[in-house]
Amino acid sequence: MLTGKERIARILQRQPVDRIGLFEVFWAETSKRWAAEGHYSDAGDENKGLGAEFKRLPQTVEDHFRLDLRRCPCLNMVADLDFGEAVVEETEDVKMIRNGNGALLRWHKKHSGAPEHVDFMVKDRSGWQESIRGHLLNSTDYVRRIDFDLYRRMKQKCQNESLFLTVATNSVFECMHPVCGHENLLMGMALDPEWVRDMCDVYVRVIIDLLEILFEKEGQPDGMWFWEDMGFKEKPFMSPAMYRDLLFPAHRRLFDWAHSRRMPVIVHSCGFVEPLVPGLVEAGIDCLQPMEVKAGMDLLRLKKNFGDRIAFMGGLDVRTLIANDLDAVRAELEKKVPVAMEGSGYILQVDHSVPDQVDYDTYNYFVEKGLEIGTYGKTR
Repeated sequence: MLTGKERIARILQRQPVDRIGLFEVFWAETSKRWAAEGHYSDAGDENKGLGAEFKRLPQTVEDHFRLDLRRCPCLNMVADLDFGEAVVEETEDVKMIRNGNGALLRWHKKHSGAPEHVDFMVKDRSGWQESIRGHLLNSTDYVRRIDFDLYRRMKQKCQNESLFLTVATNSVFECMHPVCGHENLLMGMALDPEWVRDMCDVYVRVIIDLLEILFEKEGQPDGMWFWEDMGFKEKPFMSPAMYRDLLFPAHRRLFDWAHSRRMPVIVHSCGFVEPLVPGLVEAGIDCLQPMEVKAGMDLLRLKKNFGDRIAFMGGLDVRTLIANDLDAVRAELEKKVPVAMEGSGYILQVDHSVPDQVDYDTYNYFVEKGLEIGTYGKTR
């Protein structure tokens, strides 16, 4: 039997393996609910030092299901590190804060998820140049942007348990829109492309410089994970032509750099991004994740069209699990896993993080049945 590290490394290169890989993301409320039900002990403090959306998650749920892969989000790409978070308004249900990007965000306190984007100080090129660019290029702050301790602990854990370790960080689009908002960014792509090119250039330079510092001191991981949400329901945020003109060069630089260090590249891109996949493949991705069904993504179509060039992670409709209908879960697995695993190149995961409506027994069945179907050399 292969270790998790060996299995994921081979899957990302579409090489033969014993079974498909396993990865998942859980809402904090899901982990707490299942722990309270007695399925495992909640050890959330083990994740001390993780980013805000990660530190609430007990590693226990990942260990409990024996996931093959781990992400380590250890870079801080907020522009002004000294600004912190200024609370503008707070109620029992929500907290509105202004962060070091100058963004005004409304966080919901009673459930996981992304914040509402209320307003942005940066709306155009001048705001970027005056308020953001200089902070990012201040190399004296680079060491402060890196959580060495978190990386060291995650790296040691993955070495001890033979797990596949990725450093997870925002790529350029995912760095830009938190600064100026989607609307301003997309208008900039159309009306002031040189501004967007400059932002892409700055973020690529900073990301690579930070990773070089981290890896020189602590050694490198097994692969890179880039967050890059470029779509919404049934459409990407930009045309393939605009992607190739503005984002592709930055992606190519990032992915080429990772490959120069023999690290495969996993790209997380929510929403409907299928029209952008040819460009992403050309830029050098090794794996696409998570392929949201409700946005219009189709794992089987992607496997048919791109499965000879990249691997896939996810693409199984989480709504079947939310319904807690085991027959529907089995049908989803039986429909997609046998095709997705052909010729290797597939890692089992739902198409979105697992919310607390999903029963433990449902998710456990999803894993057990999925890996049963996804074991090679068995008659199904």
